[in-house]
Amino acid sequence: MIGDQQAGEHRPVKILVVAGTRPEAIKLVPMILALKASEIFDPQVVSTGQHHEMVEEVFGLAGIEIDFNLWVGGARNELNDRVREVMARLDDFIRVEYGADGTVKQEEVVAGNYPIAILVHGDTTSAFAAALTAFHLRIPVVHVEAGLRTGSNLTPFPEELNRELITCIAAFHLAPTSHNLQNLIKENVPVEQIFITGNTGIDALEWAAGLNVEFSDPAVAEIAASDRRVVTITAHRRENWGAGLQGIAGGIRMLAVDHPEDRFVIPQHPNPDVRRAWEKLNDLPNVCLTDAHSYPEFARLMARSYMVITDSGGIQEEAPSLNKPVLVCRDSTERLEGVDAGTLRLVGTDPSRIHAEAARLLDDERAYQEMAEADNPYGDGRASERIVAALTNLYKGGPMPDPFHSSFSRVAVIEASGYQVPATSAERLDPALVPESERHKEEAVVDPIEQVWMEFGAITDRWLRH
Repeated sequence: MIGDQQAGEHRPVKILVVAGTRPEAIKLVPMILALKASEIFDPQVVSTGQHHEMVEEVFGLAGIEIDFNLWVGGARNELNDRVREVMARLDDFIRVEYGADGTVKQEEVVAGNYPIAILVHGDTTSAFAAALTAFHLRIPVVHVEAGLRTGSNLTPFPEELNRELITCIAAFHLAPTSHNLQNLIKENVPVEQIFITGNTGIDALEWAAGLNVEFSDPAVAEIAASDRRVVTITAHRRENWGAGLQGIAGGIRMLAVDHPEDRFVIPQHPNPDVRRAWEKLNDLPNVCLTDAHSYPEFARLMARSYMVITDSGGIQEEAPSLNKPVLVCRDSTERLEGVDAGTLRLVGTDPSRIHAEAARLLDDERAYQEMAEADNPYGDGRASERIVAALTNLYKGGPMPDPFHSSFSRVAVIEASGYQVPATSAERLDPALVPESERHKEEAVVDPIEQVWMEFGAITDRWLRH
């Protein structure tokens, strides 16, 4: 325990959860719901206000009320303006609401009057600003979706640097996968401060898909109700603006012409430059250009789809959990686990390659099933449950939570041994080289960091007891 409490005197411990954008809100919904369902924590939801209506809509679908709104925004919207405004307003709020003065307030935490930590998600500028503000006020930072890296702090910009900076600040790193854990260890983050959780985005997708909302666009509703195969396409990344989007649109055009019986649904980004790239597809009767969907609508559309073609980051994790193959219209991705697992395939923005790879999945049932049935390495829908269990352990002690998957990679071990990884599930290694568990198509459960987790309580000592 971080403080002495008599039986029956427990008060829920406050924990701040900051969201600035719609994607953050979506991925935080299941975690906030899990915190609310616990008897230990009282989540205080703080919206920066920059995407106020969209964040409020997402939280409203889950019955989550925003406790505090910082109302960041205005005419100036440059990155430095965003950092400055979030830091100033969050600092004012925490000082006024909780009496923060830059000192550790352990007794107030135990009494339920002061936040035990602040949770930030991912790589947004508002997440970085919130993390730095909390650090200056001596409030521990917990980083959800930690450890994603591309290797260059210029791509994506400014998200990659935001991730790195939050890593320098955080006391506890919630990494979705063992690959993310490895990235953090390379940056000298102590393994004792990292927990592999899976991605809360998978939890959010399962929640949203279960809402079973109606499609707002009648054309999409008609396609979803038909017996046609549906291919969903999204593309909006800044790095693809211009020639990249033109190439993606060209590949989709060739695909739609060659597969007239299939339906191609393209939810369009509101940016006019992005929307112009799709204008060349207006004349195709089996292509549906629609406005961007609400997240529950898009989750339902993905569930109805046969496959997905995208340059999005989150969709690379979400669609495979619905057993949908994903073609990634990028030359590189920070989600290499999906490429290794076979749930993703990088196709870039060359129209001929996009057409060829997509046509193979539409025309070759075996190729399709290999991607559709590959295990999703990003989560099992229980990341939020693990996060709450880990936070409970930090506060109260007790049993250690089980991490998501182990930290070894079958591909990495096989390649380090000098063997070739089978190209398909049919091309097996020599049986003598395959573990007994794999011969029976069971996942071997090997956790080389189990001993570390047995000593995990040391975090609590460093974090809150001193």
